[in-house]
Amino acid sequence: MKKAILLWNQVSLVKKIVVGLLIGIVLGIILPQVTMIGMLGDIFVGALKAAAPILVLCLVMSSLSKHEEGTKTNMKLVIILYLLGTFLAGALAVVMSFIFPITLSLSMGETSGVAPGGIGEVLHSLILNIVSNPIDALMNANYIGILTWAVLLGIALRKASNTTKKVIEDFSEGISKIVRWVIQLAPFGVMGIVFTTISKQGIGALKTYGNLILLLVGTMAIDALIINPMITFAFLKKNPYPLVLRCLRESGITAFFTRSSAANIPVNMKLCKELGLHEDTYSVSIPLGATINMGGAAITISILALAAANTLGISVDIGTAIILSVVSAISACGASGVAGGSLLLVPLACSLFGIPNNVAMQVVAVGFVVGVIQDSCETAINSSTDVLYTAVAEFYSKSKQ
Repeated sequence: MKKAILLWNQVSLVKKIVVGLLIGIVLGIILPQVTMIGMLGDIFVGALKAAAPILVLCLVMSSLSKHEEGTKTNMKLVIILYLLGTFLAGALAVVMSFIFPITLSLSMGETSGVAPGGIGEVLHSLILNIVSNPIDALMNANYIGILTWAVLLGIALRKASNTTKKVIEDFSEGISKIVRWVIQLAPFGVMGIVFTTISKQGIGALKTYGNLILLLVGTMAIDALIINPMITFAFLKKNPYPLVLRCLRESGITAFFTRSSAANIPVNMKLCKELGLHEDTYSVSIPLGATINMGGAAITISILALAAANTLGISVDIGTAIILSVVSAISACGASGVAGGSLLLVPLACSLFGIPNNVAMQVVAVGFVVGVIQDSCETAINSSTDVLYTAVAEFYSKSKQ
């Protein structure tokens, strides 16, 4: 048994998910009557539902509590660029979802949500969720309330002792480790999810996943090759592509395969040094960017939330779409550094439309099905722009001196 576990751990998660995906398709075609296989998907989704709320609370609270005022650097502009890039990525995803609307294959048996009547109702619901009791927010997976309390506690604990901050950080790391254990079971969960889809709806249901992948990857490509160069040009007033493409080549490619912004921090710091950036800036901005600069995550969150809304027949107006862009940007900043971390924040965006948590977690599970491609592309954008925005901020400041 120990040898089997060691052998299992040596195989990359991507390969295991691909194998699980293929096995699920085959079993769904030849053994559609064996419904027990589908239980693996239900167990996986259930585990995600259990871990996601406390993960969001701990990650955001820990990140904000550790923030300290340092020496004078370009960090203010870097943070502005991080937030601007993440917001524009989320807004782009909303626009692309309006142009190319897609639906998902979900189980609607337990849904009871009511579509919001418009921007007024959304704002009313948003405010009530913000002031929700924190325990109640955790118990009922009210992600907006969870995020609010995480931000407030994180800011309030900035003046806490280093021991307290260390405890919070260790607890956050413990929850993240549990999530990593759960995600290691993703191949079995994906197998069960795909089996259920194929056995009930046939092989044609896979077309939905193909359309979703095309929309996600296409939107990320536009963000990387059009939106980010536009931001760079707006500040530097020169051809942005040499810098943009270098960041994609030297940071994005390694991030694509590691699928972890945190693991790519040494690569990004080395690239910053080669670009001649100031160490006092990039030694802070790169680790911070691995936490809050999540344009790819904002794209994933927005597209999956709107796909869920389309599936349930919920009409989304312009005002609500703008709020979604802001919420996806804010929630993306709390995305976990583990593979598929942004997917666990999809329910937060779904809650804007009154989508029940059981449906939102099914959307998260769909995200894991396409995550073999989606998460790699998402991480490549997230990590490469850490370097890009750090460089833009420093080059811009130097041009003003």
